Amino acid sequence: MHIVIAGNIGSGKTTLTEMLARHYGWEARYEAVAGNPYLDDYYRDLYRWSFNLEVYFLKERFRDLIAIGKADHTIVQDRSIFEGVYVFMENNRAMGHLSDRDYSTFMELFQQMMEVVRVPDLMIYLRASVAHLVGNIQKRGRDYEQQIQLDYLENLNRRYDDFIMNKYPGRVITIGKDDLDFQHEPRHFAQIVDRIDRTIFGLFSPGL
Repeated sequence: MHIVIAGNIGSGKTTLTEMLARHYGWEARYEAVAGNPYLDDYYRDLYRWSFNLEVYFLKERFRDLIAIGKADHTIVQDRSIFEGVYVFMENNRAMGHLSDRDYSTFMELFQQMMEVVRVPDLMIYLRASVAHLVGNIQKRGRDYEQQIQLDYLENLNRRYDDFIMNKYPGRVITIGKDDLDFQHEPRHFAQIVDRIDRTIFGLFSPGL
């Protein structure tokens, strides 16, 4: 089984991935951030480095999907290839950070990749306000993230909602993150676990 944790920058994806892997005994897979050779350059010059960054992420996420498809156990993944395309890539294009030529090349590559992989069994979308995201970003103190603009996060949030509601073809649980502290409040984490159990093994119920 393949579970994906989706959400904007600072929404708590990595933390929830770690906690679910520990709770269920699943294998955790994380987004390649630490070793990404383009992140610092990207936040300094979005137009120059957007295509390079997005192709790098696409390559890494496709490699993960191939490995996940061969696995004989459940894997929980921090962010999906679909977000990279329908949220981040589309946002970069809308903000003028990508040429039409680069966008067409990227989308053709993505569509060819989708012919050999399948959507995850479940996506868990952590939906958070910009204020909540900013607070988390400041707390973790990654240098390259401190340069992120508020309008960038706002645009990503809008695209996430559109992606979840209108573009993603798979099964989704949406969790409102602003009023939850699943890292420090056991009852909040228990609510999420209960929601996952009912979705995977029983009847689906309305979101948190």
